[in-house]
Amino acid sequence: MRSPAGPRRPDCGGEQPGRHHDHPRNPCSGTGEMSVERPLPEVTDQNRPFWESARAGRLRLQRCRNCGRFRYPPARHCYWCLSEEAEWAPVSGRGTVYSFVVFHQAFHPAFKDQVPYNVAVVELVEGPRLVSNIVDCRNEEIYVGMPVEAVYEPVTDEVTLVKFRPVEVWERADAVVD
Repeated sequence: MRSPAGPRRPDCGGEQPGRHHDHPRNPCSGTGEMSVERPLPEVTDQNRPFWESARAGRLRLQRCRNCGRFRYPPARHCYWCLSEEAEWAPVSGRGTVYSFVVFHQAFHPAFKDQVPYNVAVVELVEGPRLVSNIVDCRNEEIYVGMPVEAVYEPVTDEVTLVKFRPVEVWERADAVVD
């Protein structure tokens, strides 16, 4: 007969042959809390200039030498003209919140102490969109279109995360003035 719906946590009373009792996802393995490291981006040859500039407190992105468009994430070819010619160029670090979500559940154990936390897509003045967090304001104050600027959070010797904080309205160089 089938058991009723509901939580199905094993009672962990005895070990069954052929099971992986020491596996980290086994609810019966281990006896206490374990420290979980925060997942960090992998620094590769292709994205190293981005992380080096972030570590220096600046934001640089790949720019196509053929059509002049910025792109992120870094790629071997331009998304628009397919040119392989690219350079790393500074960008303003200014943008607006394009989209965001506030997580009320930790989908990774390293973030359980940060709940609720936000994840935002920020559209830079130069065009590319970066996925990051909005800092220095309450989650309830974030809105689509909010003007933001880049700030830098050193995490390791190699990785400094680019985050964004709200700012008063800034003037866009390409804005049309009425």
